Amino acid sequence: MKSTFVATGDAFITRHLSDKKYSGFEQVRELIARHDFRFCNLEMTFHRQEGYPAASSGGTWAMTDPDMLDDVAAYGFNVYNTANNHSGDFGQEGVLATARHLKNRKMPFAGTGRNLQEASRPLYVDLPESRAALIGITSSFDPAARAGGQSGDMIGRPGLNPLRHSVVHHVNEEHFRMARELARVTLVNWPIEQKIECGYAAPFPEGRMPFGRMNFVCDEREFIETVPNQDDLDRTLASIREAKRQADTVIVSLHAHEMRGRSTKVPAEFHETFCRACIDAGASAVIGHGPHELRGVEIYHGGVIFYSIGNFLFETETTELQPSDAYTDMHLPVTMQTGEYMDVRSAGGTRGFPVMPEIWEAVIPSWTIEDGRLTEVRLHPISLGMKDPRSVRGLPRLSHDESTLLRLADLSSPYGTQIDIADGVGTVRLDEA
Repeated sequence: MKSTFVATGDAFITRHLSDKKYSGFEQVRELIARHDFRFCNLEMTFHRQEGYPAASSGGTWAMTDPDMLDDVAAYGFNVYNTANNHSGDFGQEGVLATARHLKNRKMPFAGTGRNLQEASRPLYVDLPESRAALIGITSSFDPAARAGGQSGDMIGRPGLNPLRHSVVHHVNEEHFRMARELARVTLVNWPIEQKIECGYAAPFPEGRMPFGRMNFVCDEREFIETVPNQDDLDRTLASIREAKRQADTVIVSLHAHEMRGRSTKVPAEFHETFCRACIDAGASAVIGHGPHELRGVEIYHGGVIFYSIGNFLFETETTELQPSDAYTDMHLPVTMQTGEYMDVRSAGGTRGFPVMPEIWEAVIPSWTIEDGRLTEVRLHPISLGMKDPRSVRGLPRLSHDESTLLRLADLSSPYGTQIDIADGVGTVRLDEA
């Protein structure tokens, strides 16, 4: 029993493909078409203002015409993820509208739903020789976008499948004293301190202290520790185990922006903990995306973890509409047009994403599972045309660029992963993993 898999990263689409598509489209489509399981991460909401703009967004309020789904589908995908930091950009109505437009087009998806149970439920995909399951989840989201569970008395809340986490700042004795003094001056901990004084809460443990929503630990070493939320982890692992009863292969899609320290290229510790736990529970692969750039590849206990495969379609600059919050948050007049707003945000294309090469170079990974065993992992570099005009920038083309693969190899080496490069395609060594 043999099945092939291919995955693409963030699809932020705001422009229709022309009738004749574009130069390089067919090569990308043909690569995707060669595989059984064909995955795309939809980092948009798809509706015609059928939802209200949320008070905050994932960075840009991501809404596009639902007919754009036909353009995404033209690449040949058969499974999609909808859990990401933009899922809640237009509230619960936007979540439900996007789901409705996807269902009308028979585009199966995972990661969002009418309640937490539905959002975290595996999506099953029947392949020519096997059955696969997809679980979609994100660690990067506004709290209001999180799906709520059903109770015996009340319906749940539409939203995304969340992976929450806690952050603990380990600091030396001097910095711990500084944090404690700042807490005293600002009264940031007063609500809990008042409860402690009245006997309604336990005192802070020795050497530990909250600072508002932050947590500090006095330690000899200084570092930031991140830990996945146990409830969210347990729910995901239970979904994986259930999916293994019903399918031959389980794939997890993780949308995650969080980073290690200040390095956007290295995943946060809790991502590694979560991904490895997924493999241990029975998943064959974890597809990571979110930071809009590449992160390393890890072969772990017979499974493959792509911590981030970067972008696939990236057309943020040609978003047509933004709510008033986008302008007022930047102290701009609400009468400003969207294109001008994008110019202001990027300082005329001189800062941010437009001038970051790593944003416009990514990979399309493919892999093979035969009789339950990972037998091949290949990495196909793509370019999204950083130097193209805004009007056409962000379309994927196979690049065969070895520099992209060398960069990914460097990011993967801390995991013990070796990538061989030949003819502009990378192959992950599995025999030594």
